[in-house]
Amino acid sequence: MSIVVTGATGALGRLVVDALLATAPASEVVAVVRDKEKAAALAARGVELRIADYDRPETLTGAFRAGDRVLLISGSAVGRRVPQHAAVIDAAKAAGVAQLAYTGILGGPEADFTLADEHRATERLILDSGLPYTFLRNGWYTENYTANLAPVLAHRAVVANAGDGRVASAARADYAAAAAVVLTGEGHLGAAYELSGDTAWSFSEYAALLSELTGDTIAYRNVPAAVHQEILVGAGLPEALAAILADVDEAIGRGRLAGTSGDLARLIGRPTTPLAETVRAALSAA
Repeated sequence: MSIVVTGATGALGRLVVDALLATAPASEVVAVVRDKEKAAALAARGVELRIADYDRPETLTGAFRAGDRVLLISGSAVGRRVPQHAAVIDAAKAAGVAQLAYTGILGGPEADFTLADEHRATERLILDSGLPYTFLRNGWYTENYTANLAPVLAHRAVVANAGDGRVASAARADYAAAAAVVLTGEGHLGAAYELSGDTAWSFSEYAALLSELTGDTIAYRNVPAAVHQEILVGAGLPEALAAILADVDEAIGRGRLAGTSGDLARLIGRPTTPLAETVRAALSAA
């Protein structure tokens, strides 16, 4: 039996492998990757590499073995993820894996925004497959915001169309640690975890925190969704992605990413990383 992480060179995948190697021998960890060269550092740590591509189902045939515990990290190509995930699910079922964990989105079937559509469809495919599953319904990563600090600081404004909505975000490493726990522990089959940070924050609070830490005045500009889309497109984002992000903000305004179930902290055995800690780290690295 191996613990297999798909998308292992991605932002989340790398952290999951790190978390696994902190408690499991490298000989038990497998990284499924598209590019062998990008995964050279993992191979140097003793991790087995299996080369496969979500978009090429035939390459997934040898990606899994009977009894493997598999983490399916959702693809990043919005609009193509259902067939990509279906290919992984089919390969996992054919191999007879012992567990398929999937990184979905907070709220699962109750999530009513566009970005959640493919996650809901994937969960249904997994249920229909009959595979032993664990649903990791990840909330928002704090890094979704701190990775975009340059324009915020340059314009001295946090721009969103979320109104007074709140976001219970956590650091990406927190979600990675939770994935490692369910892949190495027992009692997680058939579970659906609603994963989010311990504290939900508003965009006005985020702007105030940035002001405090930078010594500059950062305002929160709440704008209509159409205006936010125009701003995002003007910054270089494709129109389809800008529409999806504005739709997420609308969902935040409805409270869809504010849930604080405590599942994440319980799984990792500690409080989730505070917003201020991740923001300080990002500012230091800027």
